[in-house]
Amino acid sequence: MAELGRFLAPRGTSIREVMVRIGGAQGIALVVDEDRRLLGTVTDGDIRRAILAGADLDRPVEMLLEGRPPGYTEPLTAGVGTPDARLLQLMADSGLRHIPLVNETGQVEDIAVLGDLLRDYESPITAVIMAGGYGTRLRPLTENVPKPMLPVGDKPLLEHTIGQLHGAGIRRLNITTHYKGNVIEEHFGDGSEFGVSIQYVDEERPLGTAGAIGLMERSDEPVLVINGDIVTKVDLQAMVDFHRENRAAMTVAVRSHEFRVPYGLVETRGVEITAVSEKPVLRSFIIAGIYLLGPEVRGYIPAGEPCDMSDLIELLLGAGQPVVSFPVHEYWMDIGRPEDYSRAQADANGDGGL
Repeated sequence: MAELGRFLAPRGTSIREVMVRIGGAQGIALVVDEDRRLLGTVTDGDIRRAILAGADLDRPVEMLLEGRPPGYTEPLTAGVGTPDARLLQLMADSGLRHIPLVNETGQVEDIAVLGDLLRDYESPITAVIMAGGYGTRLRPLTENVPKPMLPVGDKPLLEHTIGQLHGAGIRRLNITTHYKGNVIEEHFGDGSEFGVSIQYVDEERPLGTAGAIGLMERSDEPVLVINGDIVTKVDLQAMVDFHRENRAAMTVAVRSHEFRVPYGLVETRGVEITAVSEKPVLRSFIIAGIYLLGPEVRGYIPAGEPCDMSDLIELLLGAGQPVVSFPVHEYWMDIGRPEDYSRAQADANGDGGL
């Protein structure tokens, strides 16, 4: 079974610390008392919902347990020594990836993790990497190679992305190409050398981040779409879990962003000034370039017509379909500008944690 210590969060541990631990504990923390008895579980989804709600991340983690909605059930556990086959059946029935294992006195002794029970697990989800852009803002770097093939550390950016998808169990990939797509195909081939299967979709004319999906084979599983010009350590399996937990038609990864207004901000009522804020900092969430689309979303994408993700979101909202936000607190960088690319290079060389 798993190394238990990295999953435990003693009562009084801050939400912020648990957030860091969950990143290395496959999406869950076990909140325990002084005798290691289970008080409750906190998932990656609980943390991200707390971020969206503006929770104080320095508060004790048990605050998240106290704020559980009516109807919340106690976490599913199993006894120490439960056979693997039974654990897998419990996970299949409950949709869980983790089951704490307790002894006869209720103390946590171990935890069963789906990834350990199925080491060669392959997700049924297909990924789409959007790699057809011109990279105009990064010229002259992109004169001979497309932006996703620019080196970040010791390998192309796109190779980082493919490795991350492979690590999440996603092995079936589509790469949309347009500008210098031959460079990508020559490097990756059919994907077998990288442990994945790759199909290429050459856009004769750019159809946007959503429009290109209409060219691909339909699936009964969600489709993960990721922009080819971002570097991130986001937990993709956690995003899949979040999508399913919230019964979303579409899940959009978002990133907290701050912008300092360089002027005094004036609030008015008619001709009267009611308040003044001197160079305020505005905080909001921005789209992070990663999307998870349920199979039903394909019906909203206009066939053969340009359609950006923002257009698709508007179409879904107009149809009353649930679109949810998934906050990214892990490393994330869009390399669309020269200064951002330089930062990603520095991070890959050990200065920023990439």
